[in-house]
Amino acid sequence: MKKLPVLLMAFLCVIFSASATTTNSSYEPENTFIGSWTIDVVGGGVSWLKVHEEQGVLDAELLWIGGSVLPVSDVYLVDENTLIVTRTSEVELKTTSGKERTHTRTWTMRITKRNDAIAGTMTGPTWEAVGENISFFTGTRMPAIGAAPDLSTLKYGKPIKLFNGKNLDGWRTIDPNSPNGFKVVNGTMQNDPVQPENGEHIYYGNLRTDQEFEDFNLKLEVNVPKGNNSGVYLKGIYEIQVVDSYGLELDSHYMGALYSRVTPSVHAEKPAGEWQSLDITLVDRHVTVILNGKKIIDNAPAEGPTGGAISSDVFAPGPIYLQGDHGNVAYRNIVLTPIIKK
Repeated sequence: MKKLPVLLMAFLCVIFSASATTTNSSYEPENTFIGSWTIDVVGGGVSWLKVHEEQGVLDAELLWIGGSVLPVSDVYLVDENTLIVTRTSEVELKTTSGKERTHTRTWTMRITKRNDAIAGTMTGPTWEAVGENISFFTGTRMPAIGAAPDLSTLKYGKPIKLFNGKNLDGWRTIDPNSPNGFKVVNGTMQNDPVQPENGEHIYYGNLRTDQEFEDFNLKLEVNVPKGNNSGVYLKGIYEIQVVDSYGLELDSHYMGALYSRVTPSVHAEKPAGEWQSLDITLVDRHVTVILNGKKIIDNAPAEGPTGGAISSDVFAPGPIYLQGDHGNVAYRNIVLTPIIKK
């Protein structure tokens, strides 16, 4: 287990001791957990939880570090400041005979709240199904998103060319210890995460801009070979999916989607191997996406971070980052135009 920072340990001790008393079975607290929460996991990783209620019944959706926003298995109050959330998934485990059996694995979040801050633990089996993993986290309540902005009134600053077509100046891997699969080839930024024929899998790094931005319009072109996958992260928080999904049904995990959150309204993909254009506007936590000249997401609210986010602060400036740990992809003509706020 990783050693906790002193301030986090103190916070956990205070809020956990405040909820240590046994709950009376007749206790019916008002649920003050209702709403959305961004979560920072100790040791790295951003998560998100939304708790809502319908006719007295609690429900929730959870994003845990990576992957998709998913419904939880159960959610219930212990007392007015303590919430339990469970999440299950089915995995295939090999028996001693070599056959695979389906097992349901459960992870449990215990969340304690103090005002608009939370802290807690996520506990469950390790992926090897031997032993237990405990993650510690803190979080804050997210303010309501508010009404969609009027895009016709936006004012823009001077366009910024993020990629010069010659080298990777202005870009760096998010994790300096991860290998970089991106290189410049014929004026394009190409990612080629080559894996060894024999040996351990290499985890390539994601590439981010040195600069950080608030709200903006981002234009770029991307070429995705057949069966490959990448992503463009806005402020390091919201992923616009880049994937070969030509001919597939509309889905929140396919080309141009706000990953696992907003499904494109129409098909606009081109076949694999063709250059495609993305025109993306992020303003006041709302996203508009134009893919190959067709508007596929229209000023939709971004409820919270997507899987792989590097920051939980949706109001702070952040970088553009390109996924490099998935597959082959090429980018070119990457231009960001800041939106000027009054």
